[in-house]
Amino acid sequence: MRSEPVLVTGATGYVGGRLTPRLLQSGYRVRAVGRSLSKLRCRPWASHPNVELAQADMLDVQGMTKAASGCWAAFYLVHSMNPSNKDYTTTDRRAAETMVAASAAAGLERIIYLGGIIPKGKNLSRHLASRAEVGKVLQSGITPTTWLRAAMILGSGSASFELLRYLADRLPLMITPLWVRTKVQPIAIANVLSYLEGCLETDEVLAQSLDIGGPDITNYADLFHLYARLAGLPKRTIIPVPFFSPKLSSYWVHLFTPVHASLARPLAEGLSNEVVVSDDRIRRMIPQDLISCEEAIGLALERIRQQQVETCWIDAGDVLPPEWIQCGDAPYAGGTVLAAAHRIRLQARPEDIWKVVSGLGGENGWYFANSLWWLRGAIDKLLGGVGLRRGRRHPVEIETGDALDFWRVLEARPSHRLLLLAEMKLPGQAVLEFRVEPAGEEVSELQLILRFLPAGLTGILYWKLTAPFHRWLYQGMLTGLARQVNQPLVSQAESFETGPPQSCRL
Repeated sequence: MRSEPVLVTGATGYVGGRLTPRLLQSGYRVRAVGRSLSKLRCRPWASHPNVELAQADMLDVQGMTKAASGCWAAFYLVHSMNPSNKDYTTTDRRAAETMVAASAAAGLERIIYLGGIIPKGKNLSRHLASRAEVGKVLQSGITPTTWLRAAMILGSGSASFELLRYLADRLPLMITPLWVRTKVQPIAIANVLSYLEGCLETDEVLAQSLDIGGPDITNYADLFHLYARLAGLPKRTIIPVPFFSPKLSSYWVHLFTPVHASLARPLAEGLSNEVVVSDDRIRRMIPQDLISCEEAIGLALERIRQQQVETCWIDAGDVLPPEWIQCGDAPYAGGTVLAAAHRIRLQARPEDIWKVVSGLGGENGWYFANSLWWLRGAIDKLLGGVGLRRGRRHPVEIETGDALDFWRVLEARPSHRLLLLAEMKLPGQAVLEFRVEPAGEEVSELQLILRFLPAGLTGILYWKLTAPFHRWLYQGMLTGLARQVNQPLVSQAESFETGPPQSCRL
């Protein structure tokens, strides 16, 4: 085993978050890189003696060169397709160019890139064309790049599996595009990880483009039927029709799954392309037992039932707090930040209160007016937002970077602070903060603080009109949280004046 570390980009993403602990378990030293150190530090493997955490932007050559220096190999597992990035193809190309320059400057011996199978023909979807462009850019550099090309990845928490699961769970009758009959060769996440790790252990894969797939060639309709059978659901009725465009498909997916329409559309466009392994040389280079679709779906369902989903696609991406809640500027520098603060006191320990606060959202709900939260989520979906259907990765555990219904966790400091960024449709930006503060012997104060940066007059009017409702809602939530803690109240929920964000206090 070599003493130099292996660089893992995208270490907090779906694949990278599972590959990193696997490499550590195998004895490799790992340097995990990301834009958010706080998100990296929250991973279960962050304190492993053989892991190093590095902060760098994939578009910053100097920063990436520093992160790669001293490493001998790198995994390239990043992708910029998300609702906030309308031109992800340009961003992905620039990130790949940055990696080429950084790997050359750092003297890396190999890059391993996980992309998609590129079908024959010229009618590639924009998404698949972008994935192909990234592979070509990486292989154009002086560092030998192994390009692994996968189709649909099956595993608990993967975007492909979750899309399949939500549609099959919620729609006994599906009116679908014709692509539901397109051939596809899925691969289990366990097999993907074995291939990735195997690329460190043989030189035969250097500078090669290699398709990876499971043992089954099937289609999406058969996968829906297979999932329904394994999940114990009645057989789904699937009716393919020719008039479902990718745009219409994306709205359908957006309405019934946690996948945003801006992500669903490029994915739907790609589903019309047949993605089947045309070159299986890797099976000889890195031999392993391939997991069937039935076994992969069964394993994923068991993971979900046991609440052991290690990583989830919705938790990937950057976690960068808005500048207006950071320190350094005068209060008026970024605009008028409006705030409303509420508190309640309990005869309880901070850790007892945290157990309840950290369980907010998902199946647990919000402990007050859940029907109104559901209605707000439905309205958000209709407006093109993410809605409540994303839920949460785990019913109890919460980490920086996690998706939490239509919020994103900016900070999760056990027994002390939970900071959420609103990802719902709003006329401005909002953060919701829960703080647990000591308030005397065996007494703790639970604070709920909403901060809002309005976007123009519309945002200010929105704040003014909703203020009475928000006061009722959030004080009711505090009372509901206190009820769940099941300890005596010292004082009822009330409003109070708050100061600057906690991160700005000296």
